[in-house]
Amino acid sequence: MKKLFISLYGVIAYIIGLSGLSAFMLFMGGWEFLPIHINSNVEVGSPSQAIIINVLILTLFAMHHSITARASFKEKLTQYIPVEIERSTYVLISGLFMYIMCFYWQPVAGTVWNIENTFLNILLKVIHVTGWLVMVAATFEIDHFHLMGLKQSLTTDVVEGKKLKESFLYSIVRHPIQTGVLMGVWSTAYMSMTQLILSIGLTFYVVVGLYFEEKSLIAHFGETYLNYKKRVPGVIPFWPTN
Repeated sequence: MKKLFISLYGVIAYIIGLSGLSAFMLFMGGWEFLPIHINSNVEVGSPSQAIIINVLILTLFAMHHSITARASFKEKLTQYIPVEIERSTYVLISGLFMYIMCFYWQPVAGTVWNIENTFLNILLKVIHVTGWLVMVAATFEIDHFHLMGLKQSLTTDVVEGKKLKESFLYSIVRHPIQTGVLMGVWSTAYMSMTQLILSIGLTFYVVVGLYFEEKSLIAHFGETYLNYKKRVPGVIPFWPTN
């Protein structure tokens, strides 16, 4: 019975996590055929109230992704829940946060830029979609189902990979998932103030999150990762590493 519960929990968490992420990617695209997207809410209220709510959402999102991803937190959490669903719980909460951003992100008046050139519009859309595809592809390179907690809940394989991934996308940048996210949130022909605040917040989270992620990777892989770091740029392709 316990194994059945763990498996069901993992599957549900995976569905919510993946669907929440998919919803957020569509939300950030500003696709006008969708009923809800980053610029669909035109009822602008109090700027101060909107900023407070948005900052609160971003802060809770960042705290969840930063604190609960640390090894010390995982150790404490698994004293209360089965280790097989630790990652699933992380993914479940992440998915819920994605939905919260889609439904509760508050609009702020103002336009930062509006590019009307057809070619540039298409180019930016291509970059936008490519960014999300890069992010998804990168998860499969490092074992998508383990990253999303599904493998742990279905097979009880909870051991993290001991081999550093250095091929394909990971031979271009060390953190292609974050590269894809930044491409996705910044590549737009119409940048509203609503989207700018979210894009800046997510970029700040990526920068801070990668600082701690690098520390964890060095602790996990040691000299192997330090050598990798000297050869491959972090987020921006072809960026000098020295």
